[in-house]
Amino acid sequence: MTKENTKQIGDMSAAEFRKYGHHLVDWIADYLESIEDYAVLPKIDPGEIKSSLPRQPPITGESFEIILSDISKIMPGITHWNHPGFMAYFNSTSSGPGILADLLSSGLNVNGMSWHTCPSATELEELTLRWLAQMLGIPPKFWGIIYDTASVSSMHAVAAAREQAKALFFDEKEMNQTNYSLLRIYCSEQAHFSIDKSALTLGIPEEGIKEIPVDEEYRMIAEELSKAISEDRKNGLLPFCVVATVGTTSTASVDPVKQIASICNKEKIWLHVDAAYAGTASILQEMRWIFEGIEDVDSVVVNPHKWMFTPIDLSAFYTSKPYMLKKAFSLSAEYLKGSDKKEETNFMDYGIQLGRRFRALKLWFIIRYFGIEGIRNRIREHIRLAKMFANWIDESEHFERMAPVHLGVVCFRAMPKSVSDGNELNALNEKLLNNINSSGKLFLSHTVLNNKYTLRISISGIRTLEKNVKDAQLLLQNELNKLIS
Repeated sequence: MTKENTKQIGDMSAAEFRKYGHHLVDWIADYLESIEDYAVLPKIDPGEIKSSLPRQPPITGESFEIILSDISKIMPGITHWNHPGFMAYFNSTSSGPGILADLLSSGLNVNGMSWHTCPSATELEELTLRWLAQMLGIPPKFWGIIYDTASVSSMHAVAAAREQAKALFFDEKEMNQTNYSLLRIYCSEQAHFSIDKSALTLGIPEEGIKEIPVDEEYRMIAEELSKAISEDRKNGLLPFCVVATVGTTSTASVDPVKQIASICNKEKIWLHVDAAYAGTASILQEMRWIFEGIEDVDSVVVNPHKWMFTPIDLSAFYTSKPYMLKKAFSLSAEYLKGSDKKEETNFMDYGIQLGRRFRALKLWFIIRYFGIEGIRNRIREHIRLAKMFANWIDESEHFERMAPVHLGVVCFRAMPKSVSDGNELNALNEKLLNNINSSGKLFLSHTVLNNKYTLRISISGIRTLEKNVKDAQLLLQNELNKLIS
């Protein structure tokens, strides 16, 4: 067989892989080193990237050199989440050790659906999640599993809560004929919309999702939750799940978990804590208050890809009742059965996903490379920078802070003395945000608080430094001056 023919049936040669692997690592290193040369947001029209690429796939293989050269056609449409000026959402910045771990994971290409399909993937996941729990102050009684995102983690929590409700409200003959229209799930007005999606996906009707009012700091009011539960019970409904949020998307507010847990334990209702963003901050002793009462909840999710420099995606889900999760999802086939040893963990039994990539590897790399203190230092610095920005807002004559600042998020708006009408202020702030994001230097997002258009800055990127935050302040002031002059 000729060399030309072997290309048609084999893989890339080791020599070629080594050559272009080195090239690609160098390219990524150069990209990260010069990332501030790029505009954070792409300035293109829909369809522009597709139109620059061939409409049909190649009949014969192309050289890797040509493939890599076409990356230049992809780059104009990249939103640079790794950019230090990306301060819009909870920033999923990737770190060097995490990127290298992803490369190794792809090279090994294991499927950790059960223990026997890859023991190391299963056991490293168990070990790494135990490390993370220790770092965050999550008690040893909690069992952990890695999913892809918080939305999926929360959906699994609601499914486990529903399973618990079946056991509480129905006998064995009725369990598969549950009238889901009676079930009620509660979350605050500030909860992430993925909670609604989770409930609807699992057959909970829209009217079964109850939003609880929040206080002046956008935290769920525990007394209002208690009233809603009592009212629903009087009406013959079945409260089965409450979702508290530690670090809401709009304002990073922290619901009073301890008070909510007291209500849920009394009422025998599953309590899930969505700490996807803010949970990481509990690695700091001075921030451990955000998890006060965590020992009394049923499940909690923390996303290291939001604030622990882990390449997307990795969501750490913990529950004190893994048997409920397993009851909701455990199905298998003969060809997947292992030895049935009690000490085997088969993660496929605890969720929708069967195939499971080696996600734990990148978290393990990151924890080992930075260490607990290294991660603490970076998170503590982000909180300091957010408070520095908040102080600048408070001292400014042209801006107003819109919510308390405990973490890395600051909600604010422009409020110059020359504009007092509410609608005009909203329009001004929307224009300011559009101008900022069009600059290519900074990417912010917005929310609406009490009918007021509100700007958000989120400081959580591993490459975001004090100079970047000061640049953001200067840009905001200059762009506002242009609008009001």
